[in-house]
Amino acid sequence: MTRSERPRWRRGVDIVVRSVLPVLFALIVGAIILWALGKDPLTFYADIVANGLADGNWQNSMVLMSPLLIMGIALIVVFRGQLWNLGYDGQYLLGAVFAAGFGPTLTQQMPPFLAYVILSIGAIVVGALWTLIPAWLKARYGTNEIITTLVMSTIGIGIANMLIKGVFQDPNVVTPQTAAIPLDAMLPFIPGTQVNIGFIVAIVVALAFHVILTRTSFGLRLDVYGSNPKAARHVGINSRSMVVVLFLISGGLIGLAAAMDMLGQWGYLRANWNPSYGNEILPFVFLARLSPLASIPFIAFYAVFATGATIASQQAGLSVDFLMVIVALVLVFMTITEYVGTKRDLGQSYLPDELKDAFRRPFASMTRRTTS
Repeated sequence: MTRSERPRWRRGVDIVVRSVLPVLFALIVGAIILWALGKDPLTFYADIVANGLADGNWQNSMVLMSPLLIMGIALIVVFRGQLWNLGYDGQYLLGAVFAAGFGPTLTQQMPPFLAYVILSIGAIVVGALWTLIPAWLKARYGTNEIITTLVMSTIGIGIANMLIKGVFQDPNVVTPQTAAIPLDAMLPFIPGTQVNIGFIVAIVVALAFHVILTRTSFGLRLDVYGSNPKAARHVGINSRSMVVVLFLISGGLIGLAAAMDMLGQWGYLRANWNPSYGNEILPFVFLARLSPLASIPFIAFYAVFATGATIASQQAGLSVDFLMVIVALVLVFMTITEYVGTKRDLGQSYLPDELKDAFRRPFASMTRRTTS
């Protein structure tokens, strides 16, 4: 029975299993690593939950979730078109330096809401424009966008640092950083919480793109293009325009994520600082099957885990880099799970032919000796 012939509920269960198992396996292997390092895995994971959820810490997780979710949607849009935008670090930092660089002045010279809109739109435009060269090269010459986006990211990071140390440098501090946006001028909190309205913006973006990708002609054309670019051309879809549009949307959303992060959480930007949000959420975007709606719980899980693990690692005397070990393990087990699942969908054995032959030989020789 092929995958398409299975009952709908079985396909749904299969998707859930293949999305959840990599996370569970990663946590189990992470526990083994902790045990080998002389740490108590149960205590470590309990500290993550406490520091990420308990005693109001869930609010810190929601604040972190805001830029992560918007960036996740940015990656989903471009990945659904079978394109790779790996220049998220440069796009984020350029959008962030725009918001943080002009933020202190604009928020004091005009109504806050108008300042937020101008700073957000500016960051969106900067992030989108930084994808134009890779998009044009891909659309016009078929240049590998992985290489061009990474190159542009490196350049973007360098330019952001130059701006922080130059025109946007705060003259009142020694550390190279932009001037800080006053606390009373940052994004307001959701009533009754310490979570800024950037979280609402992130949820709205996720829901909006869920509708766009599943209920509009653009979403249909995107899926057709992502499935087979050559077939898309035959049905009248302009492949070159699609490439450019997808990159612009992706870069623009990453710029918006940077604006929400600067205006809602940090308020200023230091030189040589890079949160690398894209690297952290990449596995969870794929675990969500490139669905904006499904990405919400996955990225929420990571936000809680990242918030709690940062503090738990310090308490346990571990490097905060242990968090990236877990992310890498999720990616490894996701790859294995997809390989095994794909083999099963095709009705093939999970084992390579060479390995099956290796298992058969001892049994074959035993059978011959018994019969003789």
